[in-house]
Amino acid sequence: MTQYPKMTLVHISTVAETLEFINGQSSYMKERGFEIHAIASPSELLTQFGDREQITVHSVNMPRQITPLKDLYALFHLWRHLRQIRPDIIHAYSPKGGLLGMISAWLAGVPVRVYHIYGLPLMTAVGYKRLLLCLSEKVSCLLANQVLCVSHSIRKVAISENLCPEAKVKVLLKGGVTGVDAANQFNKANLAANVRLKTRKQFNIPTDALVIGFVGRIVRDKGLAELVSAWKILSSEFPNLHLLVVGPFEPQDPVSEDVEYTLRNDARIHLTGRRSHISPLYAAMDILALPSYREGLSTVILEAAAMQLPVVATRIPGCIDAIQEGVTGILVSPYNAQALTDAIRTYLQDSKLRHSHGQAGRELILQDFIPEAMCKAIYQEYVRLLTEKRLLSPNHLG
Repeated sequence: MTQYPKMTLVHISTVAETLEFINGQSSYMKERGFEIHAIASPSELLTQFGDREQITVHSVNMPRQITPLKDLYALFHLWRHLRQIRPDIIHAYSPKGGLLGMISAWLAGVPVRVYHIYGLPLMTAVGYKRLLLCLSEKVSCLLANQVLCVSHSIRKVAISENLCPEAKVKVLLKGGVTGVDAANQFNKANLAANVRLKTRKQFNIPTDALVIGFVGRIVRDKGLAELVSAWKILSSEFPNLHLLVVGPFEPQDPVSEDVEYTLRNDARIHLTGRRSHISPLYAAMDILALPSYREGLSTVILEAAAMQLPVVATRIPGCIDAIQEGVTGILVSPYNAQALTDAIRTYLQDSKLRHSHGQAGRELILQDFIPEAMCKAIYQEYVRLLTEKRLLSPNHLG
């Protein structure tokens, strides 16, 4: 049996929701000698994450907004935690978590610092906010030993915006963080035979309805304005059409009052709020629509594809990596409600196309986004970096 040296790994993220993307990795790393901690803003989700992954969690309040005094306070507490834990490696996520994580780890003398770019909010920001976000990313990348990106298209943006030198930033495998469990969690064959009808009944959706699905935070950047515009046209054309919206309204980057009013008051639009078990909701849908303005790598698209749903999404970084255009889905220009309407209509009118694109999507996920492969790739990256710092010997790579 292989004997692994004990190493300490700390994950840092602004909020626990981001840590959900690394579900399941802890057991793989612990089997290979890692003691694991996670730090994020205090929440019930953080506690649940620690219990589920069986790791130690620490809470440090890190507001998503730019708040200089609170950020300094968070920086001090992160530094103090890191001085107590004395990790060999930290892996930080999200713009704020990355910035505070990299600075605190550098000050605490953590030998290996990994910054993982999940997405780039600067892509839709303007003015001084964009300048601050660019500066934040540049500092995070500067202080990191290695920068990872969730998708190849986001890596190109990071390089073109001069956020990080090309040689310092990479994408593991086809992208993502933890892969998609298409064999078990996102597999229609593993759901009860009546789950589609049962889920529809739960939300008062007729059994014979056509259902467009949306999964994500209900915010402006997710393209809800264009989706609602498309809905108003298509709902009049297809009397049996319904819209199932999965996700929470959020005060940061809120949708307009008109969009929120339509979502809350149309009898054929069904709001589920935040949900942790998404598979039955995908099973109730016929099409997934994600007209987002920015993504890192859309996990929602990957999950929907695993559940054999065709996808209509925007032709932007983070979506173009998750869809094979004309094979697993249709890509449209962002901010273009008419193009979105036409693409969704194409699927509504052609059940055979929905089926073939859905099948192709699942095959893509099973081939390119395997969780075990991603766990191994991340582990090998950790070992490589630790070996370069002479904290491990090269024979642990494998």
